[in-house]
Amino acid sequence: MMIPPMYPSSLNRSPFSLRPALSIAALALTLGLAGCASGPKDDLSLMPAQLDQQTSRSGLFTQPFKWSRERPGCQGECPKLTVDSLAFPGHPRLTELVDHALAAMTWVDTQNPAPYDTLDSFEAYYWKTAASRDEVQLTARTRYRNERLTVVELDAGQYRTGMAHGITGSQLLNWDNTAEKALTIDNLLAPGARPAFDAALREEHTRWLDQHADAIDNRDNFNRMWPFASSDNVGLTDLGVLVKYQPYEIAPYAWGQPELLIPYERLRGILRPQFLPPQS
Repeated sequence: MMIPPMYPSSLNRSPFSLRPALSIAALALTLGLAGCASGPKDDLSLMPAQLDQQTSRSGLFTQPFKWSRERPGCQGECPKLTVDSLAFPGHPRLTELVDHALAAMTWVDTQNPAPYDTLDSFEAYYWKTAASRDEVQLTARTRYRNERLTVVELDAGQYRTGMAHGITGSQLLNWDNTAEKALTIDNLLAPGARPAFDAALREEHTRWLDQHADAIDNRDNFNRMWPFASSDNVGLTDLGVLVKYQPYEIAPYAWGQPELLIPYERLRGILRPQFLPPQS
């Protein structure tokens, strides 16, 4: 059974967009894995000089961790749980963070803490509470990696019996391989540079809308319905900083999970020097 697609009315934002109760940054802090405010030393660039390539061969070794199960002992129509994740042999802290983060992304009640904190404990809870047509899909994949950095994208998709449609969410995790810590947006940006980052992101948002102009009947109306919003969901890549949005944040669900890429050249003076490729 596939998770049903979501086709909301263009006049209403959906209340079912998956917004994890615990962000990567908050979870990393809980586990003691977040980077300090100053980040790595400024005289050491964590980005390769040559762009437009992923130096994954020199990055952390990854091992697939995947399975798909139905509730034990169930017959007929049964709830399903699918995990397609990664382990990082020799780096248990990162493996643990990915495991905890995927579990946390299934919990959407922001008023109460989740009764589980790992995939194993989530699975036990899920089999006890899932209805017959429930389905959960959890995925982790490396989005970018080099010798010093690993960027992991985490995705969660859920369909609960009786819902009009499924719910989805995505988070980006930036990992310092040497320090073995998660890097938040505050670690990546120079002190006081958030307004400049938001301005650069707004420029990319405008450019992105221009590229979709043929799909927008009325630009002013679209901007009222789907105004620009900043985001902390960022990931370092070979070409720039990727900002990924959840469904319904800045566009209708039919547009998917929008991604905006801010080139590194636009971010000089905004990112801390160690997160910029050396200038030739």
